[in-house]
Amino acid sequence: MTGDTPRRAARDETLPPRRILVTGAASGLGRAIATRFAADGHKVLMTDVNQLRALPLPDGDVTFRHLDVRDEPAWQSAMAWCRKTWGGLDVLVNNAGVAAAGRIEKIELADWDWVLDINLKGTVLGCRTFTPLFKDQGHGHIINIASMAGLVNPPGMVSYNVSKAAVVSLSETLRHELKPFDIATTVVCPAFVRTNIAESLRSPDPALAETARRLIENGSLTPEQVAERVATAVETKPFLVLTHSEGRRALFAKRWLPWYLNYTFAKNWRKSLNRMSTEADAALTSAPPTSEQ
Repeated sequence: MTGDTPRRAARDETLPPRRILVTGAASGLGRAIATRFAADGHKVLMTDVNQLRALPLPDGDVTFRHLDVRDEPAWQSAMAWCRKTWGGLDVLVNNAGVAAAGRIEKIELADWDWVLDINLKGTVLGCRTFTPLFKDQGHGHIINIASMAGLVNPPGMVSYNVSKAAVVSLSETLRHELKPFDIATTVVCPAFVRTNIAESLRSPDPALAETARRLIENGSLTPEQVAERVATAVETKPFLVLTHSEGRRALFAKRWLPWYLNYTFAKNWRKSLNRMSTEADAALTSAPPTSEQ
């Protein structure tokens, strides 16, 4: 396979359509994944906290349910719906996530809770809820959307890195834990994708937030291109999917040329620190003087 346009594994038309639940599916990558599966003839349950954004639903056998991934009873309700309506579930795509940037001493604990609750706990709850169902029916496939940030851990986005690294660790554990039950686990690690995730971005550092937004807006792949890789993963069931060529290069450098990756991170981080220092000085200079009483 070359470049960033993969050859898709065609769906086996002799098999019935798969029953697939996608979280965070109202927009961005989640919507692209749901749309791709529906176009392939699968049954899709789109879930999100924002129903209005999900409308109109993609063409095909598509249903929407409200689901806050932090809410365990909501997960149980979604699982009960799958049992009653579909008789089970074949693929769970834990896609819901939020973005964050900032330095360790700047990020508020409330924002740590927010990132970890959605990116990590939401994924844990999805896996925890549907594993008994997958075991009962004798098969299943968990696809967790993590990030290259969880593999190479660049500075300036510590809470996001931690949340996604934990999703990678969770996925690797489940890969071994669930394999005896014919339950596959895949973790997808994109680099920057041109989605609307920057709308939810929280950061105490305006300069880092602006850098993150720019990187997202200039991402080398569209949500639809990443969704193609996810569709292929449903057919081939790999453990790790690296969607971006720059992500594959970064992981190669971490494994075989760590000095180069460390040098690159250090150089770019010094630039970021200098820029933040300059902006802080400018803000102090432009601030109106305070009057003395």
